[in-house]
Amino acid sequence: MQAKLSVVALSVAAALAMAGCGQKEEPKPAAAPAAPAPVAKPEVVVKLGHVAPMTGPQAHLGKDNENGAVLAIEELNAKGLEIGGAKVKFELLAEDDQADPKQGAIVAQKLVDAKVNGVIGHLNSGTTIPASKLYFDAGIPQISGSATNPKYTQQGFKTAFRVMANDVQQGQILGEFAAKQGVKTVAIVDDRTAYGQGLADEFRKAAEAAGIKVVANEYTTDKATDFKAILTKIKSTKPDLVFFGGMDAQGGPMAKQMKELGVKAKFLGGDGVCTPEFMKLGGPAADGNFCSLPGQPLEKLAKGPEFRDKFTKKFGAEIQLYAPYVYDAVMVMADSMKRANSVDPTVYLAEVGKTNYDGVTATIAFDEFGDLKGGAISIYQFKEGKLEFVETLGGAAAEPAAAPVAPAEKK
Repeated sequence: MQAKLSVVALSVAAALAMAGCGQKEEPKPAAAPAAPAPVAKPEVVVKLGHVAPMTGPQAHLGKDNENGAVLAIEELNAKGLEIGGAKVKFELLAEDDQADPKQGAIVAQKLVDAKVNGVIGHLNSGTTIPASKLYFDAGIPQISGSATNPKYTQQGFKTAFRVMANDVQQGQILGEFAAKQGVKTVAIVDDRTAYGQGLADEFRKAAEAAGIKVVANEYTTDKATDFKAILTKIKSTKPDLVFFGGMDAQGGPMAKQMKELGVKAKFLGGDGVCTPEFMKLGGPAADGNFCSLPGQPLEKLAKGPEFRDKFTKKFGAEIQLYAPYVYDAVMVMADSMKRANSVDPTVYLAEVGKTNYDGVTATIAFDEFGDLKGGAISIYQFKEGKLEFVETLGGAAAEPAAAPVAPAEKK
């Protein structure tokens, strides 16, 4: 009996085992294919050189220029530009040329060796001109926002451009303005730099053509601060006007010493003295004197007030002189790259000459030499610590700011 039960138990166990083997396991759902990882676009770093005096008497102007370039580059990077199928990041390589021609050539070679995509600067004509040969030899586009000596763009270098009027235009306007003020005699002083001497020479031509007699020609340097010896000589000629070709670091003290010595003549200078620093150094003696700036006043331009607000908010400082022009120079270079769809200097260089850019300071287009077409010059007078606009003479500047719309009359 027990044996039969064992056989039955074994049979049942075997049947159950066979039944279990016959059951099919439910198939697991197939995993969804993984989404392909997004392909990141390559990023290209575009190196722009910027050169200005960051030490010495003109350091405040150099910093002003650099701030203009920094503001432009930050705005370009915020836009996330793509050029040639790659994301572009602009980077500023800033150098100090100390307003010295030899140092200018040294830092220019440094930027060439760094294989920069373009150069903004230099500030001074005296450093810009020798440096421009190095950039030309390397095929690197160079746009200056402040160098005004005509020689810069008359060397035949297809890499050289400027976004402001040159000294031929400025000197002529200043000479004509002096004649309009009834000036009959003038003493001329320059600092012997490419900028100062060049502007003084152009002023002399225009003044003499307008019938003004030059009664004295004196010279100084861009490092001097004591002008009493030459001003004493000038005083004896009793000029109606003293014209100075140079920068504010010399112009301010010169105006102050004119007053101390009892020189009755008015003081007139170009863009190099048209700054807050001139008023600071000249003190009360600055009042009533005149200077000039390329283009129209920022407040009269469509983009001018906005630029001034952005600049002062970011840097906590007022514009000294050339910052808006340097800002435009950076934007023109970037615009040329976009139109060429390349950041390669040998490719986008051809587009720089075809520029038609609506800038802060002007509608920027270049002539066959790389000079700004239709450069205008504005005259200012120093009054109670402020620059007061007098008039704009010469060519066209940027689109003027729209006149405020008068409120509709209530019916």
